[in-house]
Formats: sequence, C-alpha cells, structure tokens
Amino acid sequence: MVQIGNPSNWLVFRCAPTVAYAAARMGTMRRPSALIDTGRYPIATMGQRRNDLVASVRTGLADDGCAVLPGFLSTTGRRELLAEALEREPRAFYNPANEANVHLGDGDPTLPDDHPRNRFLARTNGFVRADEWDDSTHAKRLYDWSPLKDFLRDCLGKDELYVYDDPVSNMIVNVQRTGQEFNWHFDTNEFTITMLLQPADQGGLFEYVPDLRNPADENEAGVSAVLDGDRRDVRTIDLCPGDLQFFLGRFSLHRVTPNEGATTRLLLIMSFGESPGSVGSVQRTRSLYGKVTDTHLAAASAPVRADALVD
Repeated sequence: MVQIGNPSNWLVFRCAPTVAYAAARMGTMRRPSALIDTGRYPIATMGQRRNDLVASVRTGLADDGCAVLPGFLSTTGRRELLAEALEREPRAFYNPANEANVHLGDGDPTLPDDHPRNRFLARTNGFVRADEWDDSTHAKRLYDWSPLKDFLRDCLGKDELYVYDDPVSNMIVNVQRTGQEFNWHFDTNEFTITMLLQPADQGGLFEYVPDLRNPADENEAGVSAVLDGDRRDVRTIDLCPGDLQFFLGRFSLHRVTPNEGATTRLLLIMSFGESPGSVGSVQRTRSLYGKVTDTHLAAASAPVRADALVD
C-alpha cells in the first residue's frame, strides 16, 4: 500500500477530533474543484505533478490493491460533504438480520457448513443509499465530475472508466454508530474510492488482505484462513478525515473493525467499473440497502461482470 504525503499522521497516531459541523447545509453551491485540495492534488491540471500522483497511486495499486491520498478534500470539501452526510445519516438503512457472509449473499446448502459461503459474521453497520443524493448535492456533483473520473481512469491505467450503474449503491455512506462493524467481505464492483468524513474516536479501522482472490480463483482456503483468525497478511489503515483511498475491493478481502467510541463513523464511498451496465445482485442489494429497483430486476438474468467470481 502506498500512502502519498507525510506519513507522520498516518497509522501510528489517531487523527485529531473532527470538528462537529452543523447538519444543515450552508452557503452557496461549490464547484467540485473547490471540494479538493488542488494545491496538493492538481488532478484537473495536466503536467508533471499530476503525472507523479498517477504514478504513485499506480505503484500502490500494483503492490497490494490500495493507495491513500492524505488530506485530499479541502477544508470546504470536508465541511460540505460531512454536512450532507450528517443530514442523511438518520435515514440510513439497517438490516435487522445483522449477519452476512464474505459475499454478502445467501449461503449454499450444498456446501459444507465451514465453507466461506456458509460462515456468517456480524454485520451491524448501515448505509445511506445513493438515491438520497440528488444532482444538486456536493457529493453527487463531485462523483459525476469528469476530471475526477479521468484522474481515476489514469491511475488505474484503463482506456475508459464508468460510474457504477447501480442506482441504489453507486455512491453511498457507510454508517457505523457505537459498537457497529462491517464484516469481512468482497465487493461487487472492481474499483472503489472512499473519503472519510468523520472517524470513530476509537476503532473503526479499515483492514484488508491484498489480492486474496483473483478472476480465476476464489481461493476459498485462503478466505477460510482469514476467517479463522490468520492475520499474517492483514493490513490495517487508520484513515483521517478528508483522506482519499483507492481500493480494488473485488479481489481483496476487507472489513471495518467495530466502532469503539461515541462518535459515528461516516465514510463516503464512490464506485466505478471498467464496463457500463454493472449493478448489484437483487439479493445483495436488498440485504444491504433495503430495496431494489427495476434496473436490478432487469439485470438479474444477465449480470454484467468482468469475471465469474461470486459476488
């Protein structure tokens, strides 16, 4: 994992407490570029500094599927995006089932009880769905901003990059109140960026195992080993507010540890893919977000995926 910037505030020390911004949105609508610290991260300006950023991110992704840009959001960006998240946090969906497997899907009665598909772990976090943000919000306008997508495309070395077409989960906020956690799992979409808006006082750490599976191999033995407590390949990241994290979550098993403090952890998640038309499965979407749309039902018979891995 590559972390671009000064490492003295990363991993070793907890971040300074987040300022408690008002939930009500204030002021005028900002340009998407105003939400980013473009002095440190000139992603919309072609040149050597942007090229260096792209190269650094590519190194991290090639090394273990993860890279972090500390302080990517500007002060304005942190304030505005947090205000929008706090306004919507009371409407987060929580599945009362409180358990999930690594595919966030159903078990398989034809497989042994100790198979990863049949091992269910505590999943107590909630999600603010994508349809809570309309085109007037700062978060949605940033997600749709072409220079951000172009920067991500270049970091991934792709010819084209598409926003994840799922109308319920393409841009969401992961909500973890006190005691809540998000279990070990894989993502449906190939590529995700996250922006931490509000950290937990304690706990709420992102953990992952790089490239535990690949498009040709589920590596069920390796997944079982992690579930059994094998931490030899587990990496831990303690993000700070405003950090941007690149992550290849379809291949790297990952989780967020329990929130052990009094402050709700809020993480903005934006998802992208190499092919258009990809959406979550009906079962997974209903379980995580509490609803499905006609788009999910229409895609169920012929899901768009770049591989044959279990979602």
